[in-house]
Amino acid sequence: MLIRKNVLKLAIPIMVEQTFVMFLGVCNTMMAGHIGEEAVSAIGMVDSINNMFISFFAALSVGATVVVSQQLGKGRTKKVNETVVQALASGIIVSVAVTLLLWIFRVGLINSFYGSAAELVKQDAKIYLEFTLFTYPFIAIEQIANGILRGCGDTKTPMYITIFMNLINVLLGFILIYGLNLGGFHTSSFGIEGAAIAIAIARLVGTVLVILVIFRGNRIIKIKNIFPFKFEMETQKNIFNIGIPAGVEQLLFNAGKLIVQVFIVTMGTASIASNTIGMSIASLLNIVGNSLCIAATTLVGQYVGRDDVKGAKDTLIYLTKFATVCMVVLGIIFVPLAPIMAGLYTNSKEVIKLSATLIRSNSIAMIFWPISFVLSSGLKGAGDTRYTMITAIIGMWAFRIFSGYLLGLVLGVGVLGIWIAMYIDWFVRGALYCYRLRGTKWLKHRIA
Repeated sequence: MLIRKNVLKLAIPIMVEQTFVMFLGVCNTMMAGHIGEEAVSAIGMVDSINNMFISFFAALSVGATVVVSQQLGKGRTKKVNETVVQALASGIIVSVAVTLLLWIFRVGLINSFYGSAAELVKQDAKIYLEFTLFTYPFIAIEQIANGILRGCGDTKTPMYITIFMNLINVLLGFILIYGLNLGGFHTSSFGIEGAAIAIAIARLVGTVLVILVIFRGNRIIKIKNIFPFKFEMETQKNIFNIGIPAGVEQLLFNAGKLIVQVFIVTMGTASIASNTIGMSIASLLNIVGNSLCIAATTLVGQYVGRDDVKGAKDTLIYLTKFATVCMVVLGIIFVPLAPIMAGLYTNSKEVIKLSATLIRSNSIAMIFWPISFVLSSGLKGAGDTRYTMITAIIGMWAFRIFSGYLLGLVLGVGVLGIWIAMYIDWFVRGALYCYRLRGTKWLKHRIA
């Protein structure tokens, strides 16, 4: 398969960035794993809640990326700059509202979803949730700003900022989780609180840096005056027409994952920990795929903006094939490494064995991942977010949850049954996206 230079130019910085994004989560989970099974289980549980609500911000980021890339394809630089200001304003409002709402119901959320978990796990989960809640506005601003930069074709700046964030997170995480003892100088160890504080500071730094970049400007983005500010309804409509279906998709998708997490909680602490570790290692496998997903949204958006339908479709098919080859190769590499990787997180033989089984199954199922996620991202780049929303809901609620309950609980396969249900979901959604791409309806929602 020939490698297209324009794809690599855009995708390689994203791959480097995504490597560090995943590294941030992996390092936190590794360090927490050595605090104890309770800590790593708590982080996994809270992240399920966080991911569900952070999807709102990711949706605005998708809306901003698509609008920017399509407007740029049409040569409308002024509209690009309007989109920057409008998207950031919406992100701040939505993220603050979600933060306040979740703070009020934080204890009830933990008890409602994870009431059957061990008391120490619930206590750690409450601490981690309280700290991470205050980072929601940082996440929203950073995601939207990075999405805007990518929509303009600038993937290097988000990469540099993310690398710096991760360096801060790893350094502070180690110091705050375990404490520091150098000669006569020593600091206290804060355990799971330290992990949460480290990631909060890293996100704050990343937000400040990306905002400085946005307001400094580049060859495309030139923000002059933001005050007096007023909402531009046409721009907001374009962002939310794409963002709301993407947000609903992510919200219901992550809500489904949260329900699946509740299934796993009933299986015991070892299963919770194995699932968290397995997902953390699987995220490493997904680095290439996630990078090509971001590239697909940007490139398809730009082609559609130029009214080059053939270029958009050919590029999306190429990205999907390229992702499939890469992820199958990585899956083959990860199969023998699974127990070694799991051993980096914990000393529990039971957890290592179960985690390795999950990773090996995931490595085999990687062949279905690109048609489910890369195709979806490309369709979003064309503005076809309503179809991807409906398809994701069908895959999650009709297949992953039902099959997960049947395999995991009724038939007693355990956490592996939950993962097999996830692979069924990938296949079903991928088949529906392939069918969509054959016609022309996916082009009907592009920006006028």
